Amino acid sequence: MKSYTDLEQSKKLAEILPLESADCFWDYDEMQKFHRISWFEDGFNKESQLMLNENNVCAWSLTALLDILPPGKVLVHDKSSRGYKCICANLDTIFFSNPVDACYEMIIKLHELKLL
Repeated sequence: MKSYTDLEQSKKLAEILPLESADCFWDYDEMQKFHRISWFEDGFNKESQLMLNENNVCAWSLTALLDILPPGKVLVHDKSSRGYKCICANLDTIFFSNPVDACYEMIIKLHELKLL
């Protein structure tokens, strides 16, 4: 199961969220020519900012996403559909195959409605 935002989701969230809310980042390996997830050892700080460049992008774990959402959020797991949806501020998402996508979609929705 996916436990952090994918590269495209991370790029979108980096445009709308404070980078300090990220707890990991997509680290580009120049030798191998691919991205891998790396974690900020001591949270996001000045050293973290130095690691970010045009190739490295902040990312958010499920825990970080849940911390961003306002109080009263509910993450629902429907065992029959094996899907997750996020309910928050009288809004909900459709079912997604993992909780990261459900939280990501809720954050996008709240941002578009200027509720986050």
